[in-house]
Amino acid sequence: MFTHFWIARLCAWYGYIGWTVWLLATVVLGFSCDAQGHGIVGNRVFPGTLAFDDPAVMDEVILAFSSLRHAEDEADVRDNQMDWAFSRLLTSTLAFEIDGGWLHRNWGPSQRFGADSTGIGLKALLYKNEIHETMISAGLSWGIGGSGSQVVGANSPNTIQPGLFFGRGFGDAPDNLSWMRPFAISGAVTLEHSLEGAVTNFGIDGASGQLLPTTTPTTDLLHWGVSLQYSTFYLTRRFSPGKLPKDEPLNQFIPLVEFAFDTPREGKTGATMNPGLAYVSEKWQILTEAIVPLNTDGGTSIGVRGGLFLFLDDIAPSVFGKPLLSR
Repeated sequence: MFTHFWIARLCAWYGYIGWTVWLLATVVLGFSCDAQGHGIVGNRVFPGTLAFDDPAVMDEVILAFSSLRHAEDEADVRDNQMDWAFSRLLTSTLAFEIDGGWLHRNWGPSQRFGADSTGIGLKALLYKNEIHETMISAGLSWGIGGSGSQVVGANSPNTIQPGLFFGRGFGDAPDNLSWMRPFAISGAVTLEHSLEGAVTNFGIDGASGQLLPTTTPTTDLLHWGVSLQYSTFYLTRRFSPGKLPKDEPLNQFIPLVEFAFDTPREGKTGATMNPGLAYVSEKWQILTEAIVPLNTDGGTSIGVRGGLFLFLDDIAPSVFGKPLLSR
């Protein structure tokens, strides 16, 4: 509750325009950092997460799926969704990103298929500390209005989405706290600011009980979350306390749990807990996790999601081996 209150007050004090201007400034400042693939900083690799974005900036393709039952327009709806995302480095610390998806919505007596909304944007690495295993990045994206299908409830207005992403590992913990070294946290805060006042999608009409086009007012939405991770790399002989690794800390399992929250400007927060297991190799990462609703706004039954992350700079180094704007 304290975190929710603090974030809400922060948005109110500085305003949505202030968020955008501040993030654009930090993106410019971020160009002076050095990038490193796979979300690696020191002995730590931050795996790609599925409930929210991770702090890495890299050449990457993500293919993901999810299945979750939730309440929508007074009906119990199951969404089966396929998502994709593509990221390409423009400089060593700045990437262009585009994402979209395909959605199957089961209303019970009626089923619909359609495209999910498409977004494009930029993401920049702002800060990295190898010894203290810290990584911070910022992004600014545009949700393209009308790019999603009305029949699956994915028609959305134009939106501006500034965000902050971070990761902090505890591999630098002192000897008396050595049990903490495998642990890390990552998190993200993204504000989805609508540029239009209303949107039309198909939904269950309260009077007739039929699936009909309905127009609803839009509202700003705060997406925020945090993950707790455990790196098995620190249990191997490849890890030496106080020393940077000779080779990248890849080829390891990482158990993790993500906590994700969606807070509308007016309304209740949807919350989920997402325990899972990731495996990170040199060219790809795979992650599967359960979706456990923490309240009815987060879902009405346990769901599942999974994702495949492809590291393009290692899969096709002749094409993605260097940033597009590098000399």
